[in-house]
Amino acid sequence: MTNEELYNQIFIETLELEKDQLGDDLVYQSVSNWDSVGHMQLTSALEDAFDVMLDTDDIIDFSSYVIGKGILEKYGVEF
Repeated sequence: MTNEELYNQIFIETLELEKDQLGDDLVYQSVSNWDSVGHMQLTSALEDAFDVMLDTDDIIDFSSYVIGKGILEKYGVEF
């Protein structure tokens, strides 16, 4: 599984989304499950899957599907 596929799988499973919901318009609170609790579940799942520990500023800045990829790239995850 590629990093892109893993990233997508985490979003789909954690936020209970369909694959076609992933993309540029997927932002924090744009779907019902991406609320504050869903945000922390998503963050935790990404940290576990990619073996990283996001700092607080990155967790706060992680406000969209696209931005999340950029944040993970700072930690050496390649997409």
